Amino acid sequence: DREPEKLYQFAKDAVNSVVPAYGPICEAHKDEPYTEKEKQWQQMRRGRYVEFNLVYDRGTVFGLKTGGRIESILMSLPETARWEYNHHPEPGSPEAEILDAFKHAREWV
Repeated sequence: DREPEKLYQFAKDAVNSVVPAYGPICEAHKDEPYTEKEKQWQQMRRGRYVEFNLVYDRGTVFGLKTGGRIESILMSLPETARWEYNHHPEPGSPEAEILDAFKHAREWV
């Protein structure tokens, strides 16, 4: 229902805003120390990404089922990941808060 040129301009502006917005965040936090617990959480989130990619992502599943080059398909996966059965983060922890945000949509505008 919108003009294609306006949609294109919006998409272009959004893409061109990623580095100026995200770069300073990365720069500000790149040298911060992290705990083993935080590293394990990162590994579990990577595991969920792998799960999604291999089980639910239509493009990945299509490539695997139709004889695509497996090495190329798996290149998008993280080098390391972790899985834990029925994991529940500690209530009130940052991990629990982000999971809640993932599961419950918010009205941002």
